[in-house]
Amino acid sequence: MMCITAHPDDEAGGFGGSLRLYHERGVETCVVCLTAGQAATHRGGATSDLELGAMRRKEFAAACEILKVSRGIVLDYPDGQLYRQDLYRVVCDLTKVVREFRPQVMLTFGPEGGVTGHPDHSMASILANLAFHWAGRDNRYPDQLKDGLASHRTQKLYYATADFVLPNRPPITLAPATAYIEISAYLETKIAAFKAHTSQAPLFPLLENNVRQRGAREMFHLAASMIPGPIVQETDLFAGVKED
Repeated sequence: MMCITAHPDDEAGGFGGSLRLYHERGVETCVVCLTAGQAATHRGGATSDLELGAMRRKEFAAACEILKVSRGIVLDYPDGQLYRQDLYRVVCDLTKVVREFRPQVMLTFGPEGGVTGHPDHSMASILANLAFHWAGRDNRYPDQLKDGLASHRTQKLYYATADFVLPNRPPITLAPATAYIEISAYLETKIAAFKAHTSQAPLFPLLENNVRQRGAREMFHLAASMIPGPIVQETDLFAGVKED
């Protein structure tokens, strides 16, 4: 299972329960973070973007350890500027990672940007969507297809969603939930993983409130699937997934 996010701490706040749950079920997990979060409002004592980026990479690694993520990757795109990047180049980087890791299921934000509506989250969604589709096509980035690297079709793509919106934010329109994942056994682990991002300590009360408001489940919207047929309510992100 691969999760594509924008910032260190997204993996815990948006997807942490499911990442740990599926690790416990024997699933290999990968988180790809597009930025090092170096433009964050909360600086953790860092005196420069470079110092903050290095700090947040270490925090990301610590959170991935708590969530038992098999592989954590932080790319080097500029925080707060994903909408300014060369789309084709960023999708090329993501497509290569997809072809290397070969996930069966991919998770990301919806194009609305999740409950925060963050523009970097929206861009992460768009970039992940293109990588999801293009990684399986031999006519996309064919120069990657050498030395044993082959195209790969991920079977399912999900957006994280919710049944609430945050107050005092611009309006967002969330995708309807089609999958409800029970994470009660890992709720505290999810919160602990977020708190590994110590530079973001001022956000802890807000995050914990949001996490507990979601309750003991994470909600997802099935955005694309190789499995034909109508959408049905799911309680397992790997429902219908076939072994490669």
